[in-house]
Amino acid sequence: MGNLLCCVQVDQSKVAIKERFGKFDKVLEPGCHCMPWVLGSKVAGHLSLRLQQLDVRCETKTKDNVFVNVVASIQYRALADKASEAFYKLSNTRSQIQAYVFDVIRASVPKLNLDDAFEQKNEIAKAVEDELEKAMSAYGYEIVQTLIVDIEPDEHVKRAMNEINAAARLRVAANEKAEAEKILQIKRAEGEAEAKYLSGLGIARQRQAIVDGLRDSVLGFSVNVPGTTAKDVMDMVLVTQYFDTMKEIGATSKSSAVFIPHGPGAVRDVATQIRDGLLQASQP
Repeated sequence: MGNLLCCVQVDQSKVAIKERFGKFDKVLEPGCHCMPWVLGSKVAGHLSLRLQQLDVRCETKTKDNVFVNVVASIQYRALADKASEAFYKLSNTRSQIQAYVFDVIRASVPKLNLDDAFEQKNEIAKAVEDELEKAMSAYGYEIVQTLIVDIEPDEHVKRAMNEINAAARLRVAANEKAEAEKILQIKRAEGEAEAKYLSGLGIARQRQAIVDGLRDSVLGFSVNVPGTTAKDVMDMVLVTQYFDTMKEIGATSKSSAVFIPHGPGAVRDVATQIRDGLLQASQP
């Protein structure tokens, strides 16, 4: 019906290319336009001004000889003021963009090791965008954004990288565990040393109290019981301690005891041996 009335409609976000007798005439904006076909005018085609996206998967090799698939997303659109160049100069826009992307990626990634390629994704994307912007602007297209969305190494390489990462983390964990055990052992040793030190102080004070008590007992017994000597008092104290020791050994069912000659006469022998040892040690 539009052709019969010599009118054409151009949708929003599009432009139409008008030709007259096969030659470019002008670009038609969205809306209704008069198209006198009897005078040789016609619509050669339509061009979308919407933002378009092209995903490109490119296989290449890194500097350390690892094959990877680099996935790039190119967002582009035709320029309204250069619609004639975009319509006439390129027959397959997507193939043209793909060729430029392949060229830049295969020139950039082989200069980088695999780890560097992951770290420099933005630099690779910037190089692709600059090259595309310079090339496609002459054909009436604008490159809005270029993204490197993924770098996929071979499955065996990914597995090896994961194993290396896992081994490194296990090594760090082992070092931390060993350090914790070291600190625990040091703290335990410090605690045992402090406990033994305090126990030694307690034993020393206990023995000092025993000595002070024995001294007071000997002096008091010698004063209150005429005719007794310090030796007699010490023998009696040793006999008392002997019976106390035997009582403690008998009262404990699981005690470990060293059997020595025991009997009332043995106490005198022990006392004599101690006294003789002290006297011999005191002689010059």
